[in-house]
Amino acid sequence: MSDISLSTATRTNLLSLQRTTGLIGRTQERLATGLKVNSAIDDALSFFKARNLNSRASDLQNIKDGITDGVNIIRAGIQGLEAMEQILKQMKALAQSAISSPESATRGKLASQFNELRSQVDNLAEDSSFNGVNLLKNATAAFAPGADTLTVRFNERTDALSLNQLIISGVSTSDFNTILAGSAVTTGTAGDATVWGQTGTAAVSAINTAIRGIESALVTVRQVAQELGTNSALLEIRRSFTEDIINTLKGGASELVNADLNEESANLLSLQTRQQLGTISLSIAQQSEQAILRLFG
Repeated sequence: MSDISLSTATRTNLLSLQRTTGLIGRTQERLATGLKVNSAIDDALSFFKARNLNSRASDLQNIKDGITDGVNIIRAGIQGLEAMEQILKQMKALAQSAISSPESATRGKLASQFNELRSQVDNLAEDSSFNGVNLLKNATAAFAPGADTLTVRFNERTDALSLNQLIISGVSTSDFNTILAGSAVTTGTAGDATVWGQTGTAAVSAINTAIRGIESALVTVRQVAQELGTNSALLEIRRSFTEDIINTLKGGASELVNADLNEESANLLSLQTRQQLGTISLSIAQQSEQAILRLFG
């Protein structure tokens, strides 16, 4: 079959209509997706820049989640220390009551209550965990030895020179042993009922030893809580900073690929008008061919 011959005017108008239709399709896609760059074909440079920015934002989101876990782990430790402090204060109050009590039987009962409170120090340490990490785990033989170490990363780098992280060691064995010894509760020492129940200066001396130990334990607990609180404040600053960086990265990526919907809507209206005018122009261009048909009428 031979090719169909069209006039120059008709071909020009057809080409213009085809291009206008293509522009309308692209504009409708932008309105549907909200993106002016939907693939590398639209704008390779902007597309890959935006993808790299979004990839880093995603990595930093994981980093932020890790920082949030770190804050919660430290918070659980501080809550455990605060509860320990309350128990130690109660133990001190019991010891002071025992000194002022003249009856040995009463002092013996107070010693039993003292020992019961002391056992809760171990339990609080063991229970002060979050997501399997415990910064206060008891260092005695009754539980797993030593506390956990918390490592919190601040960036997505993996090389040693660029890696930024904070390593928080749990309460050391020596620190926790200070708390335990300061509580003075092991059998045969000041917290034992047989010692507190003695008459004379022996009981008073033993109780005073217990009070001094508790005061020492309170100092240790407060120091550890202050250290953890400082680390928690640092993590909160880093978490806020990471959130800001993520928003900046996502905003930069959006500026590269997001479409201006108002502008695209105006473009669509203009293109539709152009399409209508092109159709009219094509009709006018074909009127000369139609005149020839009328000659055969």
